Amino acid sequence: MSELFITAEGLAEKQERLRFLKNEKRPEVLEKLKIARDFGDLSENSEYDAAKKEQSILETEIATIEETIRKATIITDKDVTNDTVGVGNSVTVHDMEFDEDETYKIVGVIESDPDKNLVSNESPIGSGLMGKKVGDIVTITTPGGEIRFKIKKIF
Repeated sequence: MSELFITAEGLAEKQERLRFLKNEKRPEVLEKLKIARDFGDLSENSEYDAAKKEQSILETEIATIEETIRKATIITDKDVTNDTVGVGNSVTVHDMEFDEDETYKIVGVIESDPDKNLVSNESPIGSGLMGKKVGDIVTITTPGGEIRFKIKKIF
């Protein structure tokens, strides 16, 4: 298994989500269970079944976040340099085919979100940019074909 990386910002988001689930969502689900139990016969109680399923999903998410936080390597600002592309860096590249600039932030798998240009260090684009410097031209094979980038800025 590869090492899990998370930025300090990503960690804060995970911790906030965990706080919400434990302090707000869990009591809400427990109250639903209590109310459903009061309806009587649990063998034919759809409200109880739905609340138990919701509780199971909630507890799985809590356990997953706790495990992620426990196992992840936290990347802080002091770990990030602007010499080469690494986890925690943002990088502006010039797409040589479409003649346009794009900026990506390289993050660990657990916080990647391509819609927000947060690319995993293990994705084709992320791994293709890792270790590169300003001025480098990189050819990356993606599921959509090959792309060529010139690295313009690392920050």
